Amino acid sequence: MRVLFTTQPGTGHWRPLAPLAAELLAAGHEAAFAASPGFCADIGRFGFRCFPLGVDDYRAEFARQQAGLAPPVPPSSVSVMADVFLPRSARNLPELLAACRAWRPDVVVREPTEYAGALAAELLEVPCAVLQISAYRPHLNRALAAPMARLRGELGLPPDPALAMLTGALLLLPFPPSLLEPGVGMPPTARFVRHVPFDLERPGETALPDWLDVLTFRKPVVYVSLGTSYNYTPGVFEAVLAGLGGEPVTLIVTTGGRDPAAFGPRPSHVHLLRYLPQSLVFPRCDLVVTHGGSGTVRTVLAHGLPLVVVPIAADQPDNARRCAALGVARTVAPDERTPGAVRSAVRDVLADPSYRDNARRLRAEFAALPGLESAVALLDALAAGKALPG
Repeated sequence: MRVLFTTQPGTGHWRPLAPLAAELLAAGHEAAFAASPGFCADIGRFGFRCFPLGVDDYRAEFARQQAGLAPPVPPSSVSVMADVFLPRSARNLPELLAACRAWRPDVVVREPTEYAGALAAELLEVPCAVLQISAYRPHLNRALAAPMARLRGELGLPPDPALAMLTGALLLLPFPPSLLEPGVGMPPTARFVRHVPFDLERPGETALPDWLDVLTFRKPVVYVSLGTSYNYTPGVFEAVLAGLGGEPVTLIVTTGGRDPAAFGPRPSHVHLLRYLPQSLVFPRCDLVVTHGGSGTVRTVLAHGLPLVVVPIAADQPDNARRCAALGVARTVAPDERTPGAVRSAVRDVLADPSYRDNARRLRAEFAALPGLESAVALLDALAAGKALPG
């Protein structure tokens, strides 16, 4: 079986697909990616084949953010889907079709913000699956109804008023059902599978840096991250460091694209560095302070850790509300990002054992989900034209 993964440019977009691609390769199947040229280079470092699509148009905007010439917080999820992700997918469609015709995948697997994969699969009569990388929010699809209808008409595809193409022949949800908002309807193609992080900085990485591995931690240990795309949001890191720098904790902060030295000297119990694999450091942690990106939240909860969520954009406010409702997190709202608010939230979560107990219950739910071998079996059924097993 040959499986082609399609993704928007972004570390948080392609990496959630990588564990399934690796599972396919381990099972003797073939797997490849289709992504922008810049991310093909990153994907290739980990041994995956990748077909380059389009241009790296996101890089210019990212450079503007780094230089402080553009707001680092993107517009709403709705506008990004309709005004950025869909047009980019449409531009990449001819190259993706050419790659598919040359490589001849049996199944296409896309992340939910990449739409060319769904269109190419339908045009070539190949089954398409979706791996949900973010919070499942089907109500947002309404913003795509009109532009998608126009695009489908231009391509000669039949009308799809229900946008069934967006959930595909298989919708893989790598989290337990309790993380869904109450009342969210699920398509019959939905299947839950276990979350497996892919957060290594280098291929084959299995251990923390030596200096961190031998570090004598002052308990509790608090880890702070704003993920891979929101590190330049003004004031968030600054509020966290000011709020927690004097607390009796070991504070580990990964700054991503920002230079740790730019935050000035810090006391010995505060450690700033650009990146650490979360799956390696979380076993040492007691609490995670995060922007609430889906990948980070799932990895945190799979380790049974409570959170303080400081949402910025995209699906992060939804993740924050759901984590608060489940009793695993305190939320610091955008208009409350002060050192005192962060400090109060962290103190509350550390002092109240219910947050930790609820997180451990969710850890058990994550562990009970079927492994990725079940996803491989589902894809194999699609490739063979069989009905999905229950």
